[in-house]
Amino acid sequence: MASADDPVSAFGAVAGIVERLSAGDPLDVAVPAVLTTLAHVLSAREVAVWSASPGGLQCTWSVGGPETTAAWLTDALQHPDAPRDDLRLAHLVTGGRRLGVVAVVPSRPLTADDSLLVATCAHLLAPQIAHAEQQRYLEVEVAARTVQIEDERRFTERIIDSLPVGLYVVDREYRVQAWNRKRETGMQGVSREEAIGRPIFEILHRQPSDMLRREFDEVFASGRLQTVQVESLATGVLRTYRIAKIPMRLGDGDVTHVVTIGEDVTEWQEAQERFAQAEKLAAIGQLAAGVMHEINNPLATIAACAEGLGVRLEDLARGGTALPEGTNDFLQIIDHEVHRCKQIVDGLLDFSRPTHLLQERVDINDAIDKTLFLLKHHVRFKKLVVHAMLDRGMAPLEAANAEQLVQVFMALLLNAMEAMGDRGAIIIRTRAGTSAREAVIAEVVDHGTGIPRAELSKIFEPFYTTKSAGRGTGLGLSICYGIIHEHGGRIEVDSTLGQGSTFRVVLPSVPQ
Repeated sequence: MASADDPVSAFGAVAGIVERLSAGDPLDVAVPAVLTTLAHVLSAREVAVWSASPGGLQCTWSVGGPETTAAWLTDALQHPDAPRDDLRLAHLVTGGRRLGVVAVVPSRPLTADDSLLVATCAHLLAPQIAHAEQQRYLEVEVAARTVQIEDERRFTERIIDSLPVGLYVVDREYRVQAWNRKRETGMQGVSREEAIGRPIFEILHRQPSDMLRREFDEVFASGRLQTVQVESLATGVLRTYRIAKIPMRLGDGDVTHVVTIGEDVTEWQEAQERFAQAEKLAAIGQLAAGVMHEINNPLATIAACAEGLGVRLEDLARGGTALPEGTNDFLQIIDHEVHRCKQIVDGLLDFSRPTHLLQERVDINDAIDKTLFLLKHHVRFKKLVVHAMLDRGMAPLEAANAEQLVQVFMALLLNAMEAMGDRGAIIIRTRAGTSAREAVIAEVVDHGTGIPRAELSKIFEPFYTTKSAGRGTGLGLSICYGIIHEHGGRIEVDSTLGQGSTFRVVLPSVPQ
């Protein structure tokens, strides 16, 4: 067995150690090989690397043995002046940092050259071990950061998927880079896996690709948000959507992506229309309250004068005086128009002035039964068939006025009669709602001419009517709207041109 006393053997050992550490092998392969070489040259029973840790020394690599212990090494390090033939230690130090020790348990006395060889080996191992530790630290940091980034990405995706709007993102090549869960649902839904990476024009077919491209190009070029409102029948029911295209920049330069958000605003728009309608009706009410006396007084004067003039003309006729042709006709027109004006004013007053009518428990089916009883003698109404589909098991309204509800259903049924042209069938039905705010629902369904969508927002406005001249004042639905509003409810209408209309009265159990 060669010893370190032989310079060639010592030099060869150092050269072999350097070659092994320079080979690029993993430390778990290189260090045991180095320790094996050192044990062979020194004829040692054990050669080990012990690393320093907050908990004390820990054996990281060992060849031979085990004979060394942490307590033994700690005691030896605490008494460096006490000579020991059974243990030789060399510190692993790099950059002023103690990494641990190389411990050798010899089977023979070690010479000064042997000790130098151990120290040289420790000197060569220290930077390699420090580099490996740094590498492991970086790997742990990278792994932890990767997990954190992945968690943040999943959290962001969860936020985007939780939005009640459809959202997708395209880059400058018009390829989809993000596609949230809302875009996957519904009749026109497309899965995220199918959408990501594909050109948006291959996915969205309802809008012409040239138009869609121009919209994206405008946002890319101008950097300004674009918002449009569109209507769609894709679900089978007309819905209104607000589409916003939002510019997005990954840096400080040009727009790199466009975020598109589509939101169903049908209910919001209907609520806005109802709010606007309520404001209009309130304004009309204030106007009517302010001018009602000023209109009634002149009308009364005109009616009295016309009546007096008619009496005088009759006296002249009896006395043999020839009256101008058409005089009586003119007087009848004046009288008729005065009465028509009074009906308009009375209708406005009924709509605008506060009502203090008795409110009590009312079964809405009883109100409908009374309405149908009153209408059964109507000449034109007799030509129609009315199907009453009433839910008799509903709870009554706690605070309502039966006479006002009769007025509402009579107006709705007469409007249905006008739409049907005196022929066909009308359905009036009731059902229980799903909450106290929507406790009772009543619908009047006709299969008449229907109402154009452009006119739906106007039908509750005072004086707006689709009837021919002289057949309506345009106040019926306005008054109905006011009555139901005072009951804490609402009137809705669904209509398809040429197919008919459904007027829906929704009432709470107790007015809010």
